Amino acid sequence: MIYFMVFLGIGFVLASLLVASNPSPHYGVVGLVFGSVVGCGWLVSLGASFVSLVLFMVYLGGMLVVFVYSVSLAADPFPEVWGGWRVVGYALGLVHAVA
Repeated sequence: MIYFMVFLGIGFVLASLLVASNPSPHYGVVGLVFGSVVGCGWLVSLGASFVSLVLFMVYLGGMLVVFVYSVSLAADPFPEVWGGWRVVGYALGLVHAVA
């Protein structure tokens, strides 16, 4: 069980890094969904399944509305992807700052 909790914790940190390091909301929403799933999985493993379900529906629903609104305002025909050098450099800088 400890290994599963550590795995979920690392996944949550990775998802936060995915959201923070990408300048494009098109791909940042993927990190948000991943982080929400991992966080709710963490709550389920602690025994709070109802709280996890409510949090998943409310938080993810509200944040996806915000991301859809920001994507509609961002008229970027070629958004930057996670493999771009600026995004990779920013992600490495975040990892270095956290460590």
